[in-house]
Amino acid sequence: MNSGGHLDPSEPIIPDIDELRRRVDDDFPAVLADLNRLVAIPSLSIPTADHAPLERSAELVASLLKSVGVEDVEIVRAVTDAGAVGGPGVLGRIPGPPGAPTVLLYAHHDVQPVTDDWDTDPFVPTQIGDRLFGRGAADDVAGVVTHIGALRALGADLGVGVAVFIEGEEESGSPTFAQLLREHADKLAADIVVVADSDNWEIGTPALTMSLRGVAEVTVSLRVAQHAVHSGMFGGPILDAPLLLARLIATLHDEHGSVAVRGLGPTGESAVPYPEDRLRADASILPGVRLAGRGPIADRLWWSPSINLIGFDATRVDDASGTIAPSARARLSLRIPPGMDAVVAQQALHRHLLDHAPFGAEVTVDDGATGQPFTVAKDSPAMAAVKWALTTAWGRPPVLQGQGGSIPLTHDLSETFPGIQVLLTGVEDPDSRAHSGNESVHLGELRRAVLAEALLLARLAVSTP
Repeated sequence: MNSGGHLDPSEPIIPDIDELRRRVDDDFPAVLADLNRLVAIPSLSIPTADHAPLERSAELVASLLKSVGVEDVEIVRAVTDAGAVGGPGVLGRIPGPPGAPTVLLYAHHDVQPVTDDWDTDPFVPTQIGDRLFGRGAADDVAGVVTHIGALRALGADLGVGVAVFIEGEEESGSPTFAQLLREHADKLAADIVVVADSDNWEIGTPALTMSLRGVAEVTVSLRVAQHAVHSGMFGGPILDAPLLLARLIATLHDEHGSVAVRGLGPTGESAVPYPEDRLRADASILPGVRLAGRGPIADRLWWSPSINLIGFDATRVDDASGTIAPSARARLSLRIPPGMDAVVAQQALHRHLLDHAPFGAEVTVDDGATGQPFTVAKDSPAMAAVKWALTTAWGRPPVLQGQGGSIPLTHDLSETFPGIQVLLTGVEDPDSRAHSGNESVHLGELRRAVLAEALLLARLAVSTP
């Protein structure tokens, strides 16, 4: 490393680039086999799921880590003060040479619940062309096997210390992640963390995520009567609870679709354009549907708040009768732009819901989990190294993008390990459909991601103190 702290392109890479590329290519069938084995396990972490598959997934991850030289591998769980047991995380370490940096490799092995809109069995990994379909194939089993593949390719040439943490409850909001950090800080301590849970700009173009929105959830309940009544006998003077709850939810946005909660608004601007036609294609928006909000698309996605209704409890259509429902309940997800505190934002939404109770209905609000927004340091030595690695693996420089999604653990890591350099990478592309039906990973992108991470670890061994 030169005296200015920047990478010198003439510095050696051990092993050399061509050799490392050959190793990744030779090992890729093993990476694909690991991916298939993990995708086949329905590793849901939501409280209502059967957690036996999640335990099997953790055991398989532990076995795979041991197979590539990770030492002291263990499955860990946090127990809260209330007695709740967190999801099974897998951690381990590989000691580095004296003076070498330690890199924490993070991903998660739990997956989202299955939606109805699948063309294949979500837990039968299915390759169609260049894509492998299955729940978790992109989010985030691809991140898990990227780490394993990079360590396998480097083998004895790994010149840095490595800590590995594969979380088992990320899709449930990481409720015990901060506690696990405190309990295992000695094993997770690192100079740099690679969070392999973001996405790339498009197939053939890598990206580095430089900002993340935070997240907060609230559950709002509305009641109008002690019990249900006949809609013919009493309909007219009495409005049912689902209808009034819909009116309350409608107050959260103005006529343009922008968030209308006092104290919540944009906090910055993006330097990267996101064309509207691309957004429509990426999100499969139907023709004629207007986009919400004002201003550049990237600003609305990455630097503005959003509120979405993610759950609604009311009478099912198939169970409908001539009845005025006395109560209804909804779960709201608030995304919080960088520069805004997640707890303060949640409190603003809480107050808004209470203050806008329609027709005097009884409204109660229960606050859920929060995760803080995050921004990445742009000029660290690790950032220079990862830009070089991505450019080398893809043949073009990465796009420095924002991300509308949330990874709350980034804030927890920075709080626990002040000065840690955070790198947000990933394997997903705009058609990966994480959290949706027909989730998939592009295998060419996965191969490049494995190569990029191996190059990054090799580069950090010779360029970062």
